[in-house]
Amino acid sequence: MRPAGRGETDSLYFDYPHFPPPSAREGLSAPCPVAIVGTGPVGMTAALALAREGVASVLLDAKSTFNDGSRAICVSRSSFRILERIGALGPFLDKALPWTTGRSFYRGQQILEFDMPDGPGEKFRPMYNIQQQFIEQYLWDAVTREPLIDARWQSRVTGATDTPSGVTLQVSDPKGSYDLPAAWVLAADGARSTLRGLRGLRLRGENYEGRYVIADVRMRHDYPTIRRALFDPDCRRGGTVLVHRQPDDIWRIDYQLRDGEDESEAIREDTVRASVAAVLGEIGHSGDWELEWWSIYSANTLALDDYRDGRIFFIGDSAHIVPIFGVRGLNNGLADADNIGWKLGWVLRGDAPETLLDSYTPERRGATLDVFANASKSARFMTPPSPGWQLMRDAALNLALTHPFAGELANPRQMAAYTYADSPAIQPDSPGFEGGPVPGAFLPEARVGDGFLSDLAGPGFTLLLFDETATEAYADLGLTVATVPAASEAARLLAADRSSAYLLRPDTHIAARWRHPTPALVRDALRLALTGEPA
Repeated sequence: MRPAGRGETDSLYFDYPHFPPPSAREGLSAPCPVAIVGTGPVGMTAALALAREGVASVLLDAKSTFNDGSRAICVSRSSFRILERIGALGPFLDKALPWTTGRSFYRGQQILEFDMPDGPGEKFRPMYNIQQQFIEQYLWDAVTREPLIDARWQSRVTGATDTPSGVTLQVSDPKGSYDLPAAWVLAADGARSTLRGLRGLRLRGENYEGRYVIADVRMRHDYPTIRRALFDPDCRRGGTVLVHRQPDDIWRIDYQLRDGEDESEAIREDTVRASVAAVLGEIGHSGDWELEWWSIYSANTLALDDYRDGRIFFIGDSAHIVPIFGVRGLNNGLADADNIGWKLGWVLRGDAPETLLDSYTPERRGATLDVFANASKSARFMTPPSPGWQLMRDAALNLALTHPFAGELANPRQMAAYTYADSPAIQPDSPGFEGGPVPGAFLPEARVGDGFLSDLAGPGFTLLLFDETATEAYADLGLTVATVPAASEAARLLAADRSSAYLLRPDTHIAARWRHPTPALVRDALRLALTGEPA
């Protein structure tokens, strides 16, 4: 919603483009390898991930422009690695505001300051703030540079029919309707997924009572880029307020509605203005400000039982809905897109059998359930679901006023990439390692010479060796072979010696590791990673 007198996309700081429906009608019904429904951040990331594998796709969206409002704003370090791999990183680094620190306050007194892990060995900061409009704009810019992606706006999917060779989508736009045959379909059409409804699928899980108003305001305010959480502040007694700085002097304010507070009244412009003014007074801002946009949301942990339905894969919010606390929604969706993107690419190129796709749901639903476990803790603390939880939360906050350890309960448990330890495509760990990332884990970062460990990863599978004289033995396996100095900080981080080896997947999750590798062992691990079937 926007203030009276301004249009739906009449922003104070962002110029929304307008995209017409396809003008050239011939070829619209030509079969395509992959159709992606939803041109949000997750859908565009999936299209770019497929293009990186040399696979063409058609992007479909019923809208005529990007999503309005800041919406998802926190992008994690692991997501920046994904943006780098799909060729979209540059403008994100130029625009986004990095941050490492969070502060929590109870009744005006600071009870916690936490710092996320960071250091000179990291290529990216733990978290970046950037409005979703910019996220979509920069991904769109990358999409327009990619000839393998055919994007069609104002194109609504009205049906999805299974065929012997895939799925035929029924598509309608202002100029007419047509059928689009696709070998595979990715549903990236959000929390109200049309495709999920067409397939008769339902999200299952838990709904939380807490409701929040999101408000974007423009103001000059010199507080640093950190996450602020205000518990039981004077401006919202009994509630919680979150404050984030964004680029272009835009500040995101999330404030909890009280029990019994009427939702329709709460989102009236005059009510929002009064509520925002009270929050700004709480954080010490007495200067001018302008209201940009506002919305309302509630916290839920909901997911499909299976992220695959025949030849349709569900990614992002179409597959799962998570609370915003801990900034896991967008980042979880980007990891979905990255995961299915490389796998579907390898299958369509003929470099892997379709059984590779069987690992998508176990890996990504496993990641969602891990998010649920952590986000539920945060959600119960931020929005206690019952009087009992409220009593315990308030007791912890009161204790934190004099005992610092209790303040840790207000830590949002920031997101780290999930470890696919239970994936059918991940090799059991090799004996002999004491420490280091286990198979299934996301490759940690470290300095290697003038670059970083992740820079050594090739476009497909990569074998990391720690003895440069051993590379020739693996030259005929069809993967990138890179060496890491055995005396380096990277080797220490990986708990590796000169005889060790790590096998990385295209998404830089670790497929296997060995103390004493052989070409036969590496070949068997590659087979498992691509088929889910042990040798």
